[in-house]
Amino acid sequence: MRDKKLNLFSTVMFGLSAIIGSGWMFGSSQAAKIAGPAAIIAWILGAILVAMIAMVYVEIGTMFPEDGAMSRFTMYTHGSLLGHVFSWANWLSLLAILPIEAVASTQYMSTWPWKWAQWTHGFMEKGQLSFSGIMMATVMLLIFTLINYWSVTIMAKFNNFISVFKIVVPIVTMILLVSAHFDLNNMGTTVHQFMPYGTSSIFVAIGSAGIIYSYVAFQTVINLGNDIIKPAVNIRRGIIYSLLISALIYIALQIVFIGALPSSIVSGGWSKISFNSPFADLAILLNIYWLSTLIYFTAFISPIGSGIAFSASASKSLSSMPKNKHLPKILSKSNNSYNTPRIALMVDFFVSVVLILLFKNWALLSRVVAASTLISLLSGPVVAGSLRKMGPDFKRPTKIRGMKYLAPVVFDLISLAIYWSMFPTTVEVIIIIIVGLPIYFVYDFRRGFKEFKQKFYASLWLIVHLFGLSLISWIGSQHFGGMNLIQYPLDFLVIVIFSTVIYYWAINSSYHSGYFDDARRLNSTVNWDEE
Repeated sequence: MRDKKLNLFSTVMFGLSAIIGSGWMFGSSQAAKIAGPAAIIAWILGAILVAMIAMVYVEIGTMFPEDGAMSRFTMYTHGSLLGHVFSWANWLSLLAILPIEAVASTQYMSTWPWKWAQWTHGFMEKGQLSFSGIMMATVMLLIFTLINYWSVTIMAKFNNFISVFKIVVPIVTMILLVSAHFDLNNMGTTVHQFMPYGTSSIFVAIGSAGIIYSYVAFQTVINLGNDIIKPAVNIRRGIIYSLLISALIYIALQIVFIGALPSSIVSGGWSKISFNSPFADLAILLNIYWLSTLIYFTAFISPIGSGIAFSASASKSLSSMPKNKHLPKILSKSNNSYNTPRIALMVDFFVSVVLILLFKNWALLSRVVAASTLISLLSGPVVAGSLRKMGPDFKRPTKIRGMKYLAPVVFDLISLAIYWSMFPTTVEVIIIIIVGLPIYFVYDFRRGFKEFKQKFYASLWLIVHLFGLSLISWIGSQHFGGMNLIQYPLDFLVIVIFSTVIYYWAINSSYHSGYFDDARRLNSTVNWDEE
């Protein structure tokens, strides 16, 4: 029913709630520590990069508005093997954010300074969750799950409230910090002072300070395509508005954080910055104690909002995967009055608990998200480029001009982002892929390994690409964890040339399968909604 779907406002709020999660509490401090005042450029470049990625996905997402759409796109152009790899990676990238946000809330609680909250101090031991911390994080996961369990309408109303709260508090924080103390000299008066660790530090910050991690949450809007009113129009608007608002907030937060720092901290060197709760600690240093209380409270609420958003998105992703015929059909079951995939929600809950038990702090979990997210995003430009060739007559409610140039550039940028995350990330990506492959082969065996040679060839480019990126990362610049055999910035040129070759191999390995016929049928149902 129409009243159970998300309107434009709810769609934008949903996107904002996903993007402005725990990243705003730590991102500014981590980026400043890595790049100094040049962290401002890192947030700007990160926003531009992700906006370019988003435009590719906006075209595809409005062509195929369905639940869990991110897990389906590659299947249409490259068959079930590559489709399974990317859907698996996309699901894990969404799912892993649930324990991250639950752990983030628990870690923030463990630093509460009030006497009545001393019982929370035992949640962390030696930088990891204790038994009581694991129990609290599990309760958080249960809250995320139950709110989504009882319909998208309840989830949307709850999410709208938290989203507004998450926007207002950062703005209030910035106004009060600037009013209390803001020193333009912290930005530096020379290029060296503004960029103390060189230009490479900007890219390191983009890859490892939570910048990419924060922005790429736009994909949650695409995964809810069938729950959005007028998806052909509102998917595009929801992504553009939520990305624009969140980028302005993140960039402004970084400027305020740098300017509000006392000179005693700046003089000690940017790399020496160490805050447990950056903005709350800064408010205490500037004697704005009530603001620190508000920030501590927000640091608890903000991850809950993101957790709710990603719980919905991850369940939609998982429930859509049985359509690919390589997971049990029961996961897609949603025959309740609210049409929510409750089986998928419960599976996500239990897997999230396992992830918390394996990775007991925010930093470790964020590496899992970075690995799976970056590889899942590689599929977008390949699918967009392939569809322009395979389905030129398809309905495209949002047809991006210059896609034949944009798609390879975006593919190169995502490959660079993997490199910026440093060498171990690519290895983690490969491990994540391997974990999901046995499930695929079991189901494909039951179906007689139909078209296996064609499916394998359509997937081979990804294996070569990941192996190549791992090798370049290993022998690349020391700034990005390599052996410095290929020095900066020559390493960037090597990756761009290599990735461009792989991109054209990828789009030329697409083929017409039964899944492409499914795509054509789905695309024929798209309504050309008026602006």
